[in-house]
Amino acid sequence: MDSDKKTKNFEILEWDPYLKPFEDNFHLRYGKYQEWKNTLTDESGDLVKFAKESYNNYGIKIDETTQNITFSEWLPNASEVYITGDFNSWNTTECPMDKGDFGWWNITLEGYQGEDGKVHPKIEHNTKFKLFIKTPDNSEGFFRNPAWSKVAHQDEKDLLFTNVMWNPAEKYEFQHPRPEKTNGLRIYECHIGMSSSEEKINSYREFADDVIPRIVYGGYNCIQIMAIMEHAYYGSFGYHVTNFFAVSSRFGTPEDLKYLIDTAHSHGLQVLMDIVHSHCSKNVLDGIAQQDGTDYQYFHSGAKGEHSDWDSKIFNYDQYEVLRFLLANIYMWIEEYKFDGFRFDAVTSILYHHHGIGVGFSGDYHEYFSMSTDIAGVAYLMLANDLAHSLIPNGVTIAEDVSGMPGLCIDIEQGGIGFDYRLNMSCPDTWIKYLKEFKDEDWDMKHLAHVHTNRRYKEKTIGYAESHDQALVGDKTLAHHLIDEEIYEGMAKDYHSEKVDRGIALHKMMKLFTFGLGGEAYLNFMGNEFGHPEWVDFPREGNGSSYKFARRQWNLADDDNLKFKFWRDFDRDMNLLEEKYPFLYLYSHQYVTSTNSDDKIVVYERGNLIFIFNFHYTKSFENYKIGTYWDSDHICVLDTDRAEYGGQNRLEWNKTNFLPLFKEAWDDRPYSINVYIPSRTAMVLCPRQFLKEDA
Repeated sequence: MDSDKKTKNFEILEWDPYLKPFEDNFHLRYGKYQEWKNTLTDESGDLVKFAKESYNNYGIKIDETTQNITFSEWLPNASEVYITGDFNSWNTTECPMDKGDFGWWNITLEGYQGEDGKVHPKIEHNTKFKLFIKTPDNSEGFFRNPAWSKVAHQDEKDLLFTNVMWNPAEKYEFQHPRPEKTNGLRIYECHIGMSSSEEKINSYREFADDVIPRIVYGGYNCIQIMAIMEHAYYGSFGYHVTNFFAVSSRFGTPEDLKYLIDTAHSHGLQVLMDIVHSHCSKNVLDGIAQQDGTDYQYFHSGAKGEHSDWDSKIFNYDQYEVLRFLLANIYMWIEEYKFDGFRFDAVTSILYHHHGIGVGFSGDYHEYFSMSTDIAGVAYLMLANDLAHSLIPNGVTIAEDVSGMPGLCIDIEQGGIGFDYRLNMSCPDTWIKYLKEFKDEDWDMKHLAHVHTNRRYKEKTIGYAESHDQALVGDKTLAHHLIDEEIYEGMAKDYHSEKVDRGIALHKMMKLFTFGLGGEAYLNFMGNEFGHPEWVDFPREGNGSSYKFARRQWNLADDDNLKFKFWRDFDRDMNLLEEKYPFLYLYSHQYVTSTNSDDKIVVYERGNLIFIFNFHYTKSFENYKIGTYWDSDHICVLDTDRAEYGGQNRLEWNKTNFLPLFKEAWDDRPYSINVYIPSRTAMVLCPRQFLKEDA
C-alpha cells in the first residue's frame, strides 16, 4: 500500500479538494481492494476467471453426457456430511461426502443406465434433496439446504423451503442479444408477484407477456426487478434472502425467468436485478444461517453479525469464501440469466460498521472517513463493481445509499467505489414532506431546486419522485397524498372536485420536475405512472392473508371513463420527450435560471430544452419574462395542461405557435421570451434549431 500511496494519484481528490485531508483513507480502501483482488486471482489470473471457476467448480453441477452429479459445499465446522433426499428415501448415511481442503466437502453421484436404455442422474430433475450434517457439537446431525442451491420449493404446511434438483430436459436458449447501453436510463421498477390485476401471485411468463408491453408503451427503456432471489417471507419485498443462487419459485422456474429477460431484450429493454448482498435472512432451516452449526461461517460472529433493525445476518466481507460466494453469485446472474446489471440494496449497511442504524448523515466528510467505515465492505463493493463491469461493459450498477459517501459513483482507478449511479433519495423524501407539512402557499422554490440539483460532481444519480418505499402500507403514494379518499370516488371523468383537480395537476408537475432536474436517470415504481390508488400490502396474518393490495389494477388506467389514464398518458409522453430530446446524461447542459417563491415559478434549462413550472395555487401570469440561452424563437413540446392529460387546455399550443425571441438579457441569460403560464401547470420549450420534424 505504501508504494501505491506514492504512485497513485486519485483524480477525485483534484475534483474535490475538501477530500484531500482524507487522502490516506482513499489509499487504504484502494489498497484493501487490490490486496483482495491479488489474493483471489493468484491462480486464475483475473477476477472474471476467479468468479467463473468458482461458479463452475462449486455447488451442484451435472455432466450432460454422463449425467454424473458433482457436488461441493463449504462447511468448515462439519465433521460428517451426507447427501439425502427423495432419491434415496431420505437415508442419511448412504451418500457420505469427502472432506477436502479449506473446509470444502465433495461427492460425485454417478449416473446410471435406466430401463429405457438412457443414462439418468441419481437425483432426478425437480426432486428434493438436502445436506445432512454432523458437527463436533452435534453428533445427532441436522438438515440444511445447500448454499449454492438453484431452486427451492416451499412446503405448504410448514412453509419451509427445500432444495430441488433443477435439470430440465429442455433448457431455455436465449434468442436476443443484450440491448446497447443508453445514456438516458428511464427505469421501471417492478415486482413480478404483484404485477397482476387479479388477487394472486403473478408469474414470470405472465409478466413477460402482459406487463412488458405496457412498459414499452410507457416509454421506459429499462426494468428493475425486485425479489428475484429466493426469500422465505413474501411480504419482505425480497429483502430477507434465504437462497442466493435460487430464482424465486413463487413466480415460476429458472427457464421462465430467462424467457422474461429474453422478452425484455427483444424490446430493447435492459434488465436490472435488485441484488441483496448487504444482509441475509436469519432462517436456519431453509437459509444459510448456521449452515455448518456456527454463527460465523458466512457472517460476523455474535452481535457484530446481527442487523438489529432488520433482524438479519451481516456478511463478513473480509473472508475468502464469503467473497467467493458473493462474486460467484454476481457471475451467475449475469452469465446464466443475462441480467444487464444490478441495483445493490442497502449499500449503507455495507459501507459502515454501524450499518446506518441510528445514525444521521449531515454531509460532514468525517462521517465517511473514520473508524466507523467498514473498509472490508468498501473493498467488496469495489470488487463487485469491477467484476460486473468486466463481464458486461454496457452493464449498469446502482447503489442505494442514504449516507452520500463521496466517490461512490466514480471509477475505481479514479478513487471511487465503481458504481454507475446512486439513488437520489432526497427527492421523494422532499415531496412527501411538502405534501405532509406545508400548505401550497408555503412551498419554497429555491429549496426544491436545491434538493434536486444537490449531487456530487461527476457522480450520476437517479431521480425519482416515489418508488416502492412510498407505496408500502403505512405510507402513501403521491397520488394518495394528493387526492386522499377522493381517489376512490372522485376519479370519474365527469366528476369535478377542487382536490382532484389539484392532485391531477400537481402529480404531473412533481414527476416532471424530478424527471428533468433530479439526476442523470429516472425511476418509477410499477403503477405509480398512473397514480395507483392503493398502497402495497402483501398477504399476512394481519390482513387475513389477502392479495387485495398486492396487485396492480391496470384496468383503472385502461378505462376511458376514469382520470387515471391522464397520468399514464402524460407519463408516457414525458418519457418520449427524453427519447426525442435526450437530456438525461452526465454532461447534459443544466442551469436553473429562476426560483421565485413569491410567484411560485421555477425555470431551468436541461439539455436543449427549457422547463417552466408555475406551482402557484391560484395565480396565472401573462407575458412572464423568461431568460434563455438560445438565440432563436421557442415552441412548447410538452404541456401538463393539455386536455388529454386532464388539464384545462389554457395554452392551446400547436406546431406553428412559436414564441418570439427578444435580444434582452434576463436572469443571467443572454436572451429572453415572454410566456403565458397558467396556475399549477408546467411546460417544456424547445428552441427552433433543435426542434425535431415530428414535433
